[in-house]
Amino acid sequence: MEKKVYKSYEELPLMLTVPDVASVLGVSRAGAYELAYSEGFPVLKVGSRIVIPKDKFLPWIEKQCGGES
Repeated sequence: MEKKVYKSYEELPLMLTVPDVASVLGVSRAGAYELAYSEGFPVLKVGSRIVIPKDKFLPWIEKQCGGES
């Protein structure tokens, strides 16, 4: 499976997968899954799938950096 490389926020899909999050944050898949199960991380569970809405993910990043979102 080819690893996706995103060069800007605009290239991100509306719904990110856990591997997408790993790629964006530069962490392992295991680290991204750990993050997905942590409290306060914006996940949407669709059946057994975990997706992360782009419009919730970007403000979450800002908040982690001390921003006001």
